Amino acid sequence: MSIRRSELPNGLRIVTEQMPGVPSVTVGIWVENGSRFESPRQGGLSHFLEHMLFKGTPTRTAAQIAEEIDAVGGVLNAFTGKEYTCYYARVLAEHAPIATAILSDIFLNSLFDEEEIERERSVVLQEISQVDDTPDDYVHELFNLRYWPGHPLSFPVCGTAETVSAFQRQDFLELVATRYRPDRILVTAAGDITHEAVEEWVARDFSGLEGRAPLDGRPVTSVRSGVYVEEKPLEQAHVAFGTYGVSQLASERYAAYVLNTALGGGMSSRLFQEIREKRGRAYTVHSYLSSFRDAGYLGIYVGTSPEWLQEVCDVIATQLRAIAKDGLGGTELERAKNQLKGGMLLGLETSDSRMSRIAKNEIYFRQDIPIAQVATAIDAVTNEEIRALAARMSEGESVGVAVLGDFKRSGVADSLLGGFQ
Repeated sequence: MSIRRSELPNGLRIVTEQMPGVPSVTVGIWVENGSRFESPRQGGLSHFLEHMLFKGTPTRTAAQIAEEIDAVGGVLNAFTGKEYTCYYARVLAEHAPIATAILSDIFLNSLFDEEEIERERSVVLQEISQVDDTPDDYVHELFNLRYWPGHPLSFPVCGTAETVSAFQRQDFLELVATRYRPDRILVTAAGDITHEAVEEWVARDFSGLEGRAPLDGRPVTSVRSGVYVEEKPLEQAHVAFGTYGVSQLASERYAAYVLNTALGGGMSSRLFQEIREKRGRAYTVHSYLSSFRDAGYLGIYVGTSPEWLQEVCDVIATQLRAIAKDGLGGTELERAKNQLKGGMLLGLETSDSRMSRIAKNEIYFRQDIPIAQVATAIDAVTNEEIRALAARMSEGESVGVAVLGDFKRSGVADSLLGGFQ
């Protein structure tokens, strides 16, 4: 498998990974634009725009776009994050020309018809309502809003009902004109396809794009620690815990991967074993890393009964302090490393996962980071690095907890972070 990179004269980048013998091809058009680059008034505009690129061009209606990809058994989809948006298609290798033709058409020629905007506005508002009605999703939105108050990274990717209701056609046109410029666009492909074939397609369809849109994301300078409580009539208390984490580019990232895996990354992890298996205090408990270009946090989610809320928070504090003091045991450290490497390799068996990997490497590092290099870096993580990172995570001024539930009593938040004092 070979990874190749090239660039058009206008600055648009192309990265491919040829995978002989794999029956599929996944092609993605990535734009380095997401909710991080929006003003408060624009909240959710990038996500709404992503929806609108599937709603018709001069040569294809929205229904025809769907019918054409379904006719070859393919997948056409998109997603918007805080720092990028991706439009992608996955098809059998023989149908790659159909996928690339559709992607070019929707990306370059979408109409932004006003009637379609109104119809899709209702869909996006329903998507926002669905998050609000899903506690284990909504508690993370609550955490972000309070942990990085006022910073664009705290904004919900979907926006709010207020912002989405105000968008007009001109807003979409202006966003495309200012953000969807070739220096922010990356085309990636993985599967049974050559770099030359992708390059020929991109050069033919995208060479006419002009202009530049430099990255202008406001840096993260501080976090707000503390407990954030929102009352809602629910059976469970939903907890989103966050503390010091690492950016996508940080030298500590490999140690953070290992620590996160050992702490809450699987059924053998400390939090799963202690909170669910030994104490029976939750059905769902896991940790994760939320990392961006210049900031990040270690997150932990738990769904538990309100009467066990204090106990669960104390367990989290105890486990982080124990790792800060003693690190991970020899077998535990080795197990976490092997679990991390195995999961990484198993997750790269498909063309879509390979396409995504090479895109994110280009976005954040401007080069490929070979899988073997990542595995070597994971193996090189020491217990001292783990301890130092856990010590930073245990500092009270870095810790925030969002709690969503029906507590029916005052003072629920008074001592939740007592274990970090």
